[in-house]
Amino acid sequence: MGIAIDREDFQEDDYVRFGERLEQCLEGLAVLLERPGFGVGPRTVGAELELFLVDDQSRPLPENQSVLDGAGDGRVTLEVGKFNLELNPDPTTLAGRPFSVLEGEMEEVMAIVAKAARARGGRVAMVGILPTLREPDLRRNAITDSPRYRAISNGLLRLRQEPFRVRIQGRAAKPLELVRDHTAVEGACTSFQVHLRIDPERFTDAYNAAQLATAPALACAVNSPFLLGQDLWDETRVALFEQSTDDRGQEAKDRLVPRVAVGTGWASGSPLGLFEEVVKLHGPVLPLLGDDADPAGVARAGGLPALDELRLHNGTVWRWNRAIYDDGYGGHLRVELRALPAGPTVVDMLANAAFLLGCTLALAPGMAAWARAMPFARAHENFFRAAREGLGAELNWLHGPEREAVTLGAGELCLRLLPDAAGALERAGVDRDEVARLLGVIEARVSTGQTGAAWQRRTVAELEPTIGTEQALGRMLERYLELSSTGEPVHTWPTGERAAAGG
Repeated sequence: MGIAIDREDFQEDDYVRFGERLEQCLEGLAVLLERPGFGVGPRTVGAELELFLVDDQSRPLPENQSVLDGAGDGRVTLEVGKFNLELNPDPTTLAGRPFSVLEGEMEEVMAIVAKAARARGGRVAMVGILPTLREPDLRRNAITDSPRYRAISNGLLRLRQEPFRVRIQGRAAKPLELVRDHTAVEGACTSFQVHLRIDPERFTDAYNAAQLATAPALACAVNSPFLLGQDLWDETRVALFEQSTDDRGQEAKDRLVPRVAVGTGWASGSPLGLFEEVVKLHGPVLPLLGDDADPAGVARAGGLPALDELRLHNGTVWRWNRAIYDDGYGGHLRVELRALPAGPTVVDMLANAAFLLGCTLALAPGMAAWARAMPFARAHENFFRAAREGLGAELNWLHGPEREAVTLGAGELCLRLLPDAAGALERAGVDRDEVARLLGVIEARVSTGQTGAAWQRRTVAELEPTIGTEQALGRMLERYLELSSTGEPVHTWPTGERAAAGG
């Protein structure tokens, strides 16, 4: 985020000064957004992939620092859990074959990390939540040994003033419940985050379109059904991440917005409002100052401020779709799409990204009319229905020229959206065969009903009666890793007895 995190303890004066600098950053961003030509440029797409490290028993391997050192690649960084790493392929232009470019680089970096992991008795797993996690794996000592992650944990607890409480009602009668005085539980969540650069004048419509498109895209991408031995949501990661980083105490839940959220309503006007909301609604967690003492003055003088404090603060408010300012490439804005899970394969993740980006681009030109006709509460409801039920979710939508409110099964809605997504990607310059290849994966997955979550459940159901839940989850993950390593998309994976037997 531009500021080195080398402290984890702060005084009240640090928060006061940081708040003042945030206001100056907002002023600076307002000046930039009024500047003719600011942020205008070719659309680019980038990604971040969070991973698990596992040992030869498919258990979490808390060796991220040593694996990072062994990899020796600047595209690999630490993440919150000692068994997590993150890969950061370079951004590429959306026109042409962007997904093939990302695929090649991701596979290259994955191979580097996998080699470094093998040298330490480990392997790499791409999955939204590691099914073999146990409660001792999520204690305080699981947090990566870095001031950044300890400071975030301490900062959230400072705001909350009481332990973090996780309660997720799944398929069983008894919910999963956890109480922790730290954020190590967040390390159970890994995602595939996608970035899309958007010109400022088109940003608000694109952001709203992403808010609308995320539910159907998530419904067909779900890959996180198990946590601590319990069968919960299709994308349990959504509930877990929100609750494990919630800085609101019990008394504040009805009057404050969580740091992990869909949002508070459709965005309107300048994209500045999205950044203002993040500052106004959420207290600072990492109150560190950058080098620009007067970011607003830098902008007014015609310069390009880093806005370090705004970027740092924004990085501790985890909206499922997040507005990003970056001073790179002449300064620009991006929509960060954060809801998609890691795995099961690189092809599956890129197909998910292509579908979500295509739907976003297709919906954006008419988004003002959608926002007038569809209450934001329905899009909010869609998101959580998709996370809970995957392709089985019933989603709110609008149909026809009269924009009639309808409820559609997520699978049916995805199939309806595919042609629009394909057309939008092609109009954006993505090669037609690239579009057809990846959206064909989505069509096949929806048609078979075999998401990553569905495959995991079916395999465990086959194994559990004879070997019990814990062993079934371990054996399922072994088979998952075998099939993931082939690169074949999850809808082609064998199920039932063939999956359980490894055939």
